[in-house]
Amino acid sequence: MIILITITNEEFKQLASFIEANYGIHLKEEKKSLVLARLNTILLQNNFKSFTEYYNYIVNDKTGVAAAKLMNKITTNHTYFMREPEHFMFFRDVVLPKLKKTVTDHDLRIWSAGCSSGEEAYTLAMIIDEFFGSEKYLWDTRILATDISDNALEKARAGIYSKNNVDSLPLHWRKKYFKNVDESSYAISDKIKNEVIFRKFNLMNEFFNFKRKFHVIFCRNVMIYFDIDTKFNLLDKFYDATVNGGYLFVGHSETFNREMIRYKYLKPAIYIKEE
Repeated sequence: MIILITITNEEFKQLASFIEANYGIHLKEEKKSLVLARLNTILLQNNFKSFTEYYNYIVNDKTGVAAAKLMNKITTNHTYFMREPEHFMFFRDVVLPKLKKTVTDHDLRIWSAGCSSGEEAYTLAMIIDEFFGSEKYLWDTRILATDISDNALEKARAGIYSKNNVDSLPLHWRKKYFKNVDESSYAISDKIKNEVIFRKFNLMNEFFNFKRKFHVIFCRNVMIYFDIDTKFNLLDKFYDATVNGGYLFVGHSETFNREMIRYKYLKPAIYIKEE
């Protein structure tokens, strides 16, 4: 028999407020059943009698482990290779040729923010490797890929993906950048894996203390979970972390009033910080 601990409206509001304040994710009332389903196992495993007891445990856990487990359960981290392919073609055909001409120190700084299980970052690394070809050794093109979910980062670092996922990629990429694990899965090659640095990072941090600004930021299908104020605050932080002439890619479902953001609109879901 499955035991289900119920969550009251007040308990849901309390937990949702904590998640939004610390991680920016805005959980609407209709998500209550999803929260209930995803968190019940944690409550049962730890013998919590109510969501209030669970909430108190989270806020009093100074290690941050409890909050991390909460976010691993709440975030979906759904992605796949070549999602929104127009972005990757623009990156290959417009962005990289421009950066090759203008970045004189040969240090490309690219950030995959909200990288989930790593497909986006690895796709960028494969495009870069193919674009530079024999000149690749002259450039530092390692990509910073960050996420709030430990589970997502663990999968990303492992770099093992289902055959169905990898089959969406060009055949020569599959041969060049992947190796068979078994009949149903592939592993990303060490060559590409070494081009991506995975880190845990909370986009709700008050300041982004990066030593140098980025030429390109990908943050796609992340802000759909944020309320309007959180979105614009994050866009401001991205803008300040972008070099003049640098690019921001967002998800196609994430639209903004062009008069209210500092980036210049280029085309759907692609923006530039004017020089």
